[in-house]
Amino acid sequence: MAAEPEVLDELHRLRARVPQLTGALAASADGLVLAHDTPGVEPDGLAALTAAALGVAVRMADATGQGDFRELLVRGVHGYVATYAAGTSAVLTLLAQDRVNVGRLHLEGRRSGTRIGELVDAATARGEPATPARAPAKAAAPSRNRTARGTAGQRTATAATRAPNTPTTSES
Repeated sequence: MAAEPEVLDELHRLRARVPQLTGALAASADGLVLAHDTPGVEPDGLAALTAAALGVAVRMADATGQGDFRELLVRGVHGYVATYAAGTSAVLTLLAQDRVNVGRLHLEGRRSGTRIGELVDAATARGEPATPARAPAKAAAPSRNRTARGTAGQRTATAATRAPNTPTTSES
């Protein structure tokens, strides 16, 4: 994707504006890495987890009548994971220290999400693929706890493939 260097530049600028960020990743809504600056974190795994979380967030917003997905914030003992819509087919995930100013995180994350969305959507409009060419991923090892995933896990995977701003339909 021709926008990939520009997206990476935006991630670097974002990390410079918010020094408490420990990582930044732009991914397609279906979990493929577009660009990343995630020292110490495996970007493909983070992109896949982002897609799964996005699927749940999209369904939750829809089920509660809150409208299109905009952002998701997770707070852990050691910091935050924030995910923002980035145009029609991408998401921005940020990792931040616990001492980050959450208001600043949201302000800068939203701005960068908008910019990355513009870059990705423009590249897509020019007919470029939404994700860079990649070698096929190795098949995941079968889960020992397959029954715990069940139908809800399948629906989540389906929801994760939708664009962040695409309305969902009820599945009965």
